[in-house]
Amino acid sequence: MTASYNYHRLPNGIRLIHRQKTGQIAHLALMVNTGSRDEHAREFGMAHLIEHMVFKGTKKRKAFHVLSRLENVGGELNAYTTKEETCIHASFLNTFCDRSMELLADIAFNASYPAHELAKEKEVILDEIHSYKDSPSEQIFDDFEDQLFDGHPIGHPILGTNESVKSFSRNDLLRFIKRNYSTTKMVLALIGDVPFSTFVKQAEKYFGIPASNPSFPSREIFSNYQPRQQQQSKNSFLSHCITGNIALDRRHPQKHSMVLLNNILGGPGLNSRLNLNIREKYGFAYSIESHYTAYSDTGVFLVYLGIDPKSADKALKLVYKELSKLKNQKLGSLQLHRAQQQLIGQLSISFESGLSEALSVARSHLLFDQVDDMRAITGKIRNTNASMMMELAQQIFDINQFNTLIYLGNQNIAND
Repeated sequence: MTASYNYHRLPNGIRLIHRQKTGQIAHLALMVNTGSRDEHAREFGMAHLIEHMVFKGTKKRKAFHVLSRLENVGGELNAYTTKEETCIHASFLNTFCDRSMELLADIAFNASYPAHELAKEKEVILDEIHSYKDSPSEQIFDDFEDQLFDGHPIGHPILGTNESVKSFSRNDLLRFIKRNYSTTKMVLALIGDVPFSTFVKQAEKYFGIPASNPSFPSREIFSNYQPRQQQQSKNSFLSHCITGNIALDRRHPQKHSMVLLNNILGGPGLNSRLNLNIREKYGFAYSIESHYTAYSDTGVFLVYLGIDPKSADKALKLVYKELSKLKNQKLGSLQLHRAQQQLIGQLSISFESGLSEALSVARSHLLFDQVDDMRAITGKIRNTNASMMMELAQQIFDINQFNTLIYLGNQNIAND
């Protein structure tokens, strides 16, 4: 994919990004630069609750009509919340672009947040919190970042806590929205066979109505990292372990090299080093993978293992051995070329999904005001050399700086 993107800014500050892509389906995403890290101490879980509540009715639609508006014509409507963004997105036949634009604008700017729906939705989220607590393989990721960013707003779970969610009132939501949901912090992305002029015209009609409401609440920058090691006993068959370190932020010039390094170690491919040398060779881990997540001012690198309690210590030592190899052994030219080609292929396949592309470019545009096309991304990956990779591994894979959290499974259960 080498096509470039089209850009426009509405008078109220909302930024538009567009790429015309042949096909019957279009994808629309409204990304807001607000997430769980923007919550104050008594607001944990509020951004996520608001994401749920925007579908519960607007000034002119009840919840049923919001949900049916696109589904009646075969479209899909959804949303998600991360630590730094909230996104509402839709997929639909190109012929229903106008309908989809109007609906997303209505949801974003005219949601009514009815009190009776709020009471019901809080119960849904409480069930979601309990579901996470019933799944140690999911809960450990939240607890690890809470431990890694000890006391910092970026660390607390997106869902919030039982106590915080129960305490929220409609007025609490409205105050949070007024403080954080500004038109100057919004990007609207469209990927589909819709002309750019049509997109701009419809965006001006539906998204240009709200007046500019600049809001620039400052985010607390993360600093003073201190590695910690914790272990908790769990009444479960498997032990679950995450070990890792802070990593590069989204603006770092070597971010793509970090993505490549993580992909080699434990990315989604079955030929990753962790999968081949720990799961396939020794059969130690039921599940093993590594992740790199970049935030606006910091990042997280981690390795996750789901493993028989009897093998946990051996497997963790093997993980550190693989990290040491990347720190001390420079990749050969063929190894590096294969790794680069694998990552480029994975990204290209991902971008074949118009929705994935829409979400990706909207997120990038929030930070950088423009987006690299696939050719530029490929160039950055190709420009990564073996020396850069080894230096980066030496910086990030310093196990003396690793934060570790272990949910120790019950060996007696495992032996039954």
